[in-house]
Amino acid sequence: MDNLVIAGKTYSSRLLVGTGKYKDFNETRAAVEASGAEIITVAIRRTNIGQNAGEPNLLDVLPPSEYTLLPNTAGCYTLDDAVRTLRLARELLDGHSLVKLEVLGDPKTLYPNMVETLKAVEILIKEDFQVMVYTSDDPIIAKQLEDMGCVAVMPLASLIGSGMGILNPWNLQIIIDNAKIPVLVDAGVGTASDATIAMELGCDGVLMNTAIAAAQHPVLMASAMRKAVEAGREAYLAGRMAKKLYSASPSSPTEGVIASTEKIPGKPAGGKSE
Repeated sequence: MDNLVIAGKTYSSRLLVGTGKYKDFNETRAAVEASGAEIITVAIRRTNIGQNAGEPNLLDVLPPSEYTLLPNTAGCYTLDDAVRTLRLARELLDGHSLVKLEVLGDPKTLYPNMVETLKAVEILIKEDFQVMVYTSDDPIIAKQLEDMGCVAVMPLASLIGSGMGILNPWNLQIIIDNAKIPVLVDAGVGTASDATIAMELGCDGVLMNTAIAAAQHPVLMASAMRKAVEAGREAYLAGRMAKKLYSASPSSPTEGVIASTEKIPGKPAGGKSE
């Protein structure tokens, strides 16, 4: 089986999905089921998983017994906020240690603040968190995060919520080629082909939220993303044919082909010179 392994745990799906921006928890559940995802992200600052008594609880719809919850720090702009949020998540989830860290730089672009991210990673690793980290597509930073002890690096394809797809496949390829931990594209996926391209590059998985939740038919898009990730992974494992600029090659054998009687310009039909 070609499974995804993160922090020692095995998953059959390489698609990770978020739980925000849906019209209600019922749509969230339906989309998650259609996606086939086993790991679902939860924005602790925006989603109730028990911290707000009396309000609808996501865990009633997506229980930890069925899914691996991945608490994230969406909306955090400082390392203090991020670390505090993940400590709260661990308390709410009975010691759960697998988390997704993101420390954002500004509210307009939501680009990661890598200076604060690196500091937060250092603190969280010392506190025995298993950190999956949202990062820029800088190969040097990605390797540094791996060396610090992160269990996965998650470079952006383009800005969060932009739907612009993979804008710099070359940097992603460098990160993938040098990583010894899973590399998952996070942010910027807009449609199924974006997910497929990420997987064809050799990414270990793709995380998305807006691409599904903001689609006109979220549940149908979730199903499409499931197939896209699977197709991209299979294509990567199969190994694509080499690109050959100006070197056409017939797809069928030419031996034994019946000669054409059509007149070739400059020659008679029989093939003799005039």
